[in-house]
Amino acid sequence: MDELIEIDLLRFGFSLGLMLIAIGLSAWQQLGLEWNLAMATGRTVVQLLAVGYILELVFALDNPWAVIAIIAVMSVIATIVARNRISKKVPRLLPIVGLAIVVGTALTLAYVNLLILQPDPWYQPQYLVPLAGIILGNAMTAAAIGGERLVSTLNASQLEIETHLSLGATPNQATARYRNEAIKAGLIPTLNSMLVVGIVKLPGIITGQILSGVDPLEAAVYQMIIMFILAIATLGTSMVLIEGIYRQFFNQAAQLILH
Repeated sequence: MDELIEIDLLRFGFSLGLMLIAIGLSAWQQLGLEWNLAMATGRTVVQLLAVGYILELVFALDNPWAVIAIIAVMSVIATIVARNRISKKVPRLLPIVGLAIVVGTALTLAYVNLLILQPDPWYQPQYLVPLAGIILGNAMTAAAIGGERLVSTLNASQLEIETHLSLGATPNQATARYRNEAIKAGLIPTLNSMLVVGIVKLPGIITGQILSGVDPLEAAVYQMIIMFILAIATLGTSMVLIEGIYRQFFNQAAQLILH
């Protein structure tokens, strides 16, 4: 395999030219996206440079506490973003989202680390940090989609839920269908990706590994593992989150409370 092509400042400048072309096309078609594209470009550059320097420091330290700290920060950010996309009216939503994301991510990482990769030492940032980032990003998306679906559905289904309750159903029984639909909604992006991976698109992991010189077959195996990881992580996150959210819609007398 050929060596990885190094991206110097000149090549990076040409890559920025792609965004300049996009801004020019927006102005030509009067789409009004020029400022958004410019802001997105600036934030992408600043954020990824900052992440690059931070990860370089974490890799250099080679310390488990540094790895845990960076994953903890990523988890907090994912929690806040997901909560904001779901609702700001549901009580105790932030800790519920945080618990769901942490449980889904931690259990999946532990399984992969102990049984599949088995790095030595266990906290090798080369594996743990990228995996945590991938899992957290997808868990955040699943939580946001599934949580928003459940909140909006429960708020729009007052009459049907209260009818079930009046006929003797428990809150769990009255909301079972809505909770299942919300969990399925959270898994849609992951399942869709699994259905077309390698046929319609090459995901970032396999693309990045091939570009860095890894054998394509080995890169494909890694991508398979990643997809399996994301499936269980997003399912676990969605299940914990949905269980926590639906309980906030009922009081101790099993009465529906809209938010």
